[in-house]
Amino acid sequence: MITERRPILLCICPALISGLLLSGCFPKKVGPAGPDGKRLTWDMMGAEQRKTHMKTAVMPRAAELFRSWRPENYAVTDCTLCHGKGARTGDFHMPTGHLPRLSGDWTLRPEFEKYPETTRLKLDRLVPLMSEALGKKSFSLVTRRGFGCYSCHLGPSGPLFGN
Repeated sequence: MITERRPILLCICPALISGLLLSGCFPKKVGPAGPDGKRLTWDMMGAEQRKTHMKTAVMPRAAELFRSWRPENYAVTDCTLCHGKGARTGDFHMPTGHLPRLSGDWTLRPEFEKYPETTRLKLDRLVPLMSEALGKKSFSLVTRRGFGCYSCHLGPSGPLFGN
C-alpha cells in the first residue's frame, strides 16, 4: 500500500514545493496596472505612480501603526514623518539623514538598550508592514538583502546593506 502512494507523492511534492516557491516570489506586484494590464512592482512604477501608492497604500498603514502606538505624537502624519523636510521639495530619497542613524550592529543591541519599545515596534511591526506595502521581501540576516531598518535609516557612516 505504501508503494502505491509513493508515485503520487513524488508528483505532488515537487508541485507543492514549486507552488510555495512561486507564491513567495519577490518583488510583489502592489501598484497600479501597467500598459499590459498587469499590476506593477515598486521598481517598475514611475515617480507619480510611486507618490500615489505611497499616499494610498503606504502612508495610511504607517500612520495607523504610529497612531495606535503613540496617538498624542502622531495624531497628524504626513510624508515628512519618514522623508523629513525633503518631502516638501520632492526629495523622497531613502535611506535618509532625517531619521536617527543606527549603530550598524547586526543585532541592534545599542538600539534595544536605549529604545527597547521603539526598536521592537519597528522591527516586529513597521518593517513587515512597509515591506508588504512596497511588495519587497523583508531583510534577511543570512543574505543581507531585503527591506529592513537600513532601507530607511542610515548606518553610522552612511547607507548599509546595499541601500
